[in-house]
Amino acid sequence: MSAATAPEATRAATPRAARRGPARTTRVLPTAVLLLGALYCLVPVAWVLVASTKSRGELFSTFTFAPGTGLLENLSDLFAYGDGQFLTWCANSLLYAGAGAVLSTLVSTMSGYALAKFRFPGRDAIFYAVLGGVLLPGITLAIPQYLIMSELGLVGSHWSVLLPSIISPFGIYLSRVYAAAAVPEEVVEAARIDGAGEWRTFTSVAVPMLVPGMVTVFMLQFVGIWNNFLLPFIMLSDERRYPLTVGLYSLLSKGSGEPALYSLAIVGAAVSIVPLIALVLFLQRFWRLDLISGGLKG
Repeated sequence: MSAATAPEATRAATPRAARRGPARTTRVLPTAVLLLGALYCLVPVAWVLVASTKSRGELFSTFTFAPGTGLLENLSDLFAYGDGQFLTWCANSLLYAGAGAVLSTLVSTMSGYALAKFRFPGRDAIFYAVLGGVLLPGITLAIPQYLIMSELGLVGSHWSVLLPSIISPFGIYLSRVYAAAAVPEEVVEAARIDGAGEWRTFTSVAVPMLVPGMVTVFMLQFVGIWNNFLLPFIMLSDERRYPLTVGLYSLLSKGSGEPALYSLAIVGAAVSIVPLIALVLFLQRFWRLDLISGGLKG
């Protein structure tokens, strides 16, 4: 009995804090790494927001995170530049990102649902091709896309930026994975037995279950198209069709001969973040509703 109880006595004598030490360390280290990563990502954004409030003299004379006094003047100069050219760039970005994200979400959802719920020859080959597209960097497709649009006579138009944004390999892959998990085979078969066609089964049965996945695809595509620079930079030559990314780059290019444009570019970059923040705040309720519905079902 004494030999059997000796380890228990030793464990009881060991301070509880000493036993918790390694566990605490394993929790603190990942948290510290995540905090450092968050700082690395957020510090440039914070600097842009602070720099947008500085007047030209404050911007070029000091480098601090203290807010400046020129925010209203900077905004006025930005929206007055080129007779409202910045607003035109904003409208173009909303067109490219909004229409492109909506169309891409529809195509990705239908493609992912078909790959998940239908059996047809070549399905696996198509899925592996989609995976290959996910692994392929988008920058490598810019020149082939330019050549295709040139053959179609669309270079320089809104379509040259919009059409390549509709097909998203990652969106199709994500929709396929989500459809396989969120839409039970039994529900689809029950709809077919009740006489519903494939289109009605998809629109009336599957789509309500796929809404959270569709919202995710929409948000990823919107942010990706909104921040896209290379494709519109290659496709467009008319400043009236520039999105914000290319428009702000043109301001920076002209700023080498006119330093005042640096302030406009910084303020424009800060303003361009606002729609993305608003989008995330608006769409997060769909994820929250999905979590609540899942909890009620449980």
